[in-house]
Amino acid sequence: MIDNAFAEHFADDWINAWNSHDLERVLAHYADDFEMNSPYIVQIAGEPSGRLHGKEAVGSYWAKALGLIPDLRFELVTILVGVNSITLYYKGARGRLAAEVFHFGPDDKVVKVFAHYA
Repeated sequence: MIDNAFAEHFADDWINAWNSHDLERVLAHYADDFEMNSPYIVQIAGEPSGRLHGKEAVGSYWAKALGLIPDLRFELVTILVGVNSITLYYKGARGRLAAEVFHFGPDDKVVKVFAHYA
C-alpha cells in the first residue's frame, strides 16, 4: 500500500530528476523491464503501439525527447494516491498539462506507466 509520504518523496525526486535532465536518475525509479505507454512514443520513437518495454528502449526514447526539448521543465500540480499506484498531475513542456499513472512493484520500483496529455 502506498502512503502519502512515499508518494510525496517519489514525486519530488522524479520531478527534480527530470528538471535536471539526469536520465540515469530518472530511470532509477523504474524496474528494468517496466512498460511505458504514451502517445508521444508513437511520434518520437516511431512505435505505433505507443508502448515501450525496458530501461534501454525507454531510455533511448527519453534521450531523444530531451534532445528535442532542451528546455524541458516539469512543475508539479498535485499527487493522487492509489493502492499500488500514484498519479502525478503536472505542467510539462510549454506549460501543457500532463498526468502520469505509475504502478509499483513489490520493490517500490515502477513497473508500468500510462502518460496522458492535455
